[in-house]
Amino acid sequence: MSDPLAAIRNGQKLTKKQEVLLILKLSFPAILAQISSIIMQYIDASMVGHLGANASASIGLVSSTTWLIGGIITAAAMGFSVCVAHRIGAKDGEGARVIVKWGLVCCFLFSLVIMAAGVLVSPKLPIWMGGEAAIRKDASAYFLIYALSIPAREMLFASQGMIQSSGNIRVPSILNVIMCALDVFFNALLIPRYGVMGAALGTAFSFVIIAAAMMYILLVKSPVLSLIGRNEKNPVGMKRFASNELPTALKIAVPVAIDNIIMGFAYVAFTRIVSPFGTVSVAANSFSITAESLCYMPGFGIGVAATTIVGQCIGARRKDLGKRLGWMAVTLGMLIMGISGALMWVFAPYMIGILSPDEEIRRLGTQILRIEAFAEPLYGASIVAAGVFRGAGETLLSSVLNLLSVWVVRIPLAYFLGARYGLKGAWIAMCTELCVRGTLFLVRLSLWNTKRQ
Repeated sequence: MSDPLAAIRNGQKLTKKQEVLLILKLSFPAILAQISSIIMQYIDASMVGHLGANASASIGLVSSTTWLIGGIITAAAMGFSVCVAHRIGAKDGEGARVIVKWGLVCCFLFSLVIMAAGVLVSPKLPIWMGGEAAIRKDASAYFLIYALSIPAREMLFASQGMIQSSGNIRVPSILNVIMCALDVFFNALLIPRYGVMGAALGTAFSFVIIAAAMMYILLVKSPVLSLIGRNEKNPVGMKRFASNELPTALKIAVPVAIDNIIMGFAYVAFTRIVSPFGTVSVAANSFSITAESLCYMPGFGIGVAATTIVGQCIGARRKDLGKRLGWMAVTLGMLIMGISGALMWVFAPYMIGILSPDEEIRRLGTQILRIEAFAEPLYGASIVAAGVFRGAGETLLSSVLNLLSVWVVRIPLAYFLGARYGLKGAWIAMCTELCVRGTLFLVRLSLWNTKRQ
């Protein structure tokens, strides 16, 4: 059996070995792409850091806003990508292409609205964020360039998600690795000349190039989803798409967008709790979040694979198989992130040392990373399980669980423990919350009703 995804669509039975190999085959390139992205962030931070504290601060000032926007446009792309997976699973290639065509149009128009809003607020955003006068100009210029690149980012996320939904995770992963290399190249070329603006331009150019390549793969080269060169006898119009497909995509995307917004505000709240602890604590918190991301990116890679597999299982009306494969993906995520957590505990001093030469920051960063290491397996469970439910098109309850976990456990506990034990107390709260969140998602996966199609 050469293609397990085709076997799923055709109703064939998979052996246990084929199921495991399918998950590994789809997970590995996605993990590689996620890790390369984090390595790029390490390198970017180092390059900008050499410009001085003001340069780093100007980007950090608007970073929470860029994360917020990134979460919103990612959610929009995700809604259509999951719908594509369902159509492919149902062996409805024409229906999948309809979603590709009009989904890209909707995503592009949406991105233009977000871009316009970003351009309008860019001069005032650093002031609203309370930035010092010395960094406002650079922060404003950085955000303006980010805003202008939003359409390219949205087209990249949408086309990448659709390609992955067809079962092709390898090509998007390769292109993401290339994008990381391009970003480093452009930054090395532009940062020495244009400073902070050069960092923004380098990233923007990388997104534009890879978005164009991804769109070409989707629209011209994809065996199932390509639109160029086909003669569809009865092409489906926008009216039918709007009545049939758009509501389903919105049902998936809106809870994810709300979830990302809620989580964005939670990160802001956590930072506000940490900020009174002093400069060393704030720096250690920031560097440790960056260092930890190297450990949980494999979980997001496996989550991408889980979304693709479960999405096609749901489309093929094989929900029982989707749940079984979902469990296997979650188990793999917990195993790999358990190993990465153990490695983080051992190598924490070196991970922080790469980012900061300050001995006090390194000492405190090492302590809080070792606290967080214990949460990695259950954090992995929540990440991959969320990917399973995205594939099933059931995103609302996942958003509710995230909301409850973060705002009922993490933020109150961080406030309580932080007041007594400083940054270490706040990270104990984070570790506790991630364990609670993972447990909630495991319970939800156990109770997932596979009889209701």
